[in-house]
Amino acid sequence: MQMDTTTVVVVGVVIALIVLALVAWAYSGRRRSAELRERFGPEYERVVSEYGDQKIAEDKLRERQERVEALELRTLAPEERVRFSRTWREVQSRFVDAPAEAVTQANTLVKEVMQERGYPEGTFDQRAENLSVRHPELVQNYRAAREIARRNERREASTEDLRQAMVHYRALFEELLHEADTKGAETRRAA
Repeated sequence: MQMDTTTVVVVGVVIALIVLALVAWAYSGRRRSAELRERFGPEYERVVSEYGDQKIAEDKLRERQERVEALELRTLAPEERVRFSRTWREVQSRFVDAPAEAVTQANTLVKEVMQERGYPEGTFDQRAENLSVRHPELVQNYRAAREIARRNERREASTEDLRQAMVHYRALFEELLHEADTKGAETRRAA
């Protein structure tokens, strides 16, 4: 009978360990999902919706994160910031007389700043994915500005649409320009 009791105890311990391992595995998965959801914000939900499968979407987001972390992104030097800021002001001032051209130039300027910072060239979708890792709150603006720019190319965007695109581009431009300047970022967010 002692053998049977020992066997029952061993089986009970093994079952308890398996249950604990399963609970730990489930908790770990939920924690990783929560971390991705927090890091990517609305982009998380967009990607889950796009792929229709949470696990696949989370794998794609982790791939993005690893890809961007491998990039050698750099902070712009003060003189580069001044040069880009001056160019932005010129682009913005053109909006009054030529809003469509100003939107096109704003898009180009954002791409130039990204490249100068170390983001790779690529398609719009690749740039948006890369931005989503460090700027999840602004990537929606970037996508919205791009959609307005596309409508603008078809001559379907109103002046108000173009103004909104400029607002979106400016928010991303400012963040890219001053990203490493945490004091500046806090000041801009407070404003």
